Amino acid sequence: MLRGMRKASSNWVGKTIMAVVMGVLIISFGVWGIADIFRGFGQSTVAKVGHTEISLNEFRQIYTDRLQQIGRQFGRPLTPEQARAFGLDRQVLQQAIAEAALDENARRLGLGQSDDQIRELIMNDPNFKGVDGKFDANRFQSLIRNFGYTEQRYVAEQRKVALRRQITGTIGAGLEPPKAMLDVATRFQNEQRAIEFVRLDTAQAGTIEAPSPEALAAYFEDHKVQFRAPEFRKIVFAVISPEEIAKWSDVSDDDAKKLFDQRKDQLSTPEKRQIHQIVFPNVADAQAARERLAGGLSFEDLGKERGLSATDVDLGLVTKSALESSVGDAAFALPAGEISQPIQGRLGVSIVKVDKIEPGAEADYAKFAGDVKRQIATERARVKVGELRDKMEDERGAGTSVADAALKLGLTAVTIDAVDRSGRAPNGQTVANIPQGLDVVSQAFNSDVGVDNDPISFKGGYVWYDVIAITPSRDRNLDEVRDQVEARWRQDQIATKLKAKATEMVQKLEQGGKLADEAAAINAKVETASGFKRDDQPAGVPANIVAAAFRTAKDGVGQAPVTGGSEVIVYRVTDIVDPAADAASDAVKKLKDGIDRSLTDEQVASYVNKLQTDIGTSINQAAFAQVTGANQ
Repeated sequence: MLRGMRKASSNWVGKTIMAVVMGVLIISFGVWGIADIFRGFGQSTVAKVGHTEISLNEFRQIYTDRLQQIGRQFGRPLTPEQARAFGLDRQVLQQAIAEAALDENARRLGLGQSDDQIRELIMNDPNFKGVDGKFDANRFQSLIRNFGYTEQRYVAEQRKVALRRQITGTIGAGLEPPKAMLDVATRFQNEQRAIEFVRLDTAQAGTIEAPSPEALAAYFEDHKVQFRAPEFRKIVFAVISPEEIAKWSDVSDDDAKKLFDQRKDQLSTPEKRQIHQIVFPNVADAQAARERLAGGLSFEDLGKERGLSATDVDLGLVTKSALESSVGDAAFALPAGEISQPIQGRLGVSIVKVDKIEPGAEADYAKFAGDVKRQIATERARVKVGELRDKMEDERGAGTSVADAALKLGLTAVTIDAVDRSGRAPNGQTVANIPQGLDVVSQAFNSDVGVDNDPISFKGGYVWYDVIAITPSRDRNLDEVRDQVEARWRQDQIATKLKAKATEMVQKLEQGGKLADEAAAINAKVETASGFKRDDQPAGVPANIVAAAFRTAKDGVGQAPVTGGSEVIVYRVTDIVDPAADAASDAVKKLKDGIDRSLTDEQVASYVNKLQTDIGTSINQAAFAQVTGANQ
């Protein structure tokens, strides 16, 4: 039972990660009859705001998901140590507490969200539209399962988010940035600069003699920590996901055609007609108007007489379903160019004319066969995932290792003999046999040998892993890393010489020298860049040089190393332009929108801080440290 509870709690994915991964995917309405497997998260809490608790397991999943999301963005796992160094642990906690404060405030204010409103949100969400542009319940189920949600879990989260938006939307309504602020921000954003600059690289550093054994040994001792061997772990994991299993599924044409026939109407292209329509209060007026139209009067002229514009009269190309049923039946029975008899509708009596007919197209099986087969294969794979998950959990519950359980179930267990926290092997290369997006490494470094780990949710499936062995971090000796030490020593020597040369050049320029003369003296060339703004990236100009140029006065000089390279750039600001800004331009409107959002965020932050103070907030530091690894 305890293992089942851990399984249930491990599938919670926070609103924050959902917003990054799927845009606005904060939705759901429990109308398709899937039972919620979530029944609470136990007694432990990380924080509490009033009567609203943030459970330990809830916060663990939010925090783990955030680390995985950032790791996917950077292409490598983010370790707990790095996360704490960036302050990510505190940021996630602060956001969770802020949301809890809004939830508690909504509860105290008695705010609510109706089922109809939530239904409308989900039915209109483009993420859940099928190939026919309509809501697809199967797609809905697939997407929410991929992120570990059940419908009931979604509806609970959606209600919370909707109520938070009611509160924050009210707080931010009507905020307007002062004109002076907008003017200053506009000038700041649109200011342009021009520079001339010279690159100093290894050619200007001169000859770097090889270090003596004594010098290299002394350098190694001073920088020993930089060459320390990291901790390595041996891990084994097995993946069960619909994506993998679907590849094995062979869907017959008979099965695909059966599903295609069920959805044929949805996949077909309906007939469209270009229609003119005018509505009259009664049949007599409509009949009189029809006679005038039959006599040569145009719909446009008749419309003008009745005070209607051309767009009021011309409905454009429409499908039958877009019209009132009685009007649609009559209009789609007319030949092109014909004028209908008066048509009684709910809003009056109509006369329509069909100008153009675009025939519909019946869906062709050959065109949709691939999509239909993939849908069937994926659905079958989901069922298979569930079966294999249960079997794997039974094996794990009986104490079977991941490798042995995978072998027994016909799955492939992947063994990584040695990997560090950054996902690299001892040779420094990234471990290649971990599927992209799977953060099994950081999870393994939060575990230990012999620990029965909960599975990781991955692409709608699961990953089980074991830590087999741990090789502790250690100091390397010089012979192990001699080539690396000498290369690092050489880089430092070059950087020191280039900095000295750049400093000398800047001093001469400040005393009235010309950049062209100084460049010629060291066999370098002068480059230029002009008309760039603070956020621009001119060709050949590193971002840190752009930033430095905007900190320098006109005719001022400066130097800066090229980030991540073996170069130093010496520059002079040759011009500063403060162009007039057009208040009606898209750029200024975009800037205003950004300031509006910033002001709203500040207002909401102040409100939430006041809520937390008034309601009362408590944090379980021990539980927080347990989740973030601070107590390790």
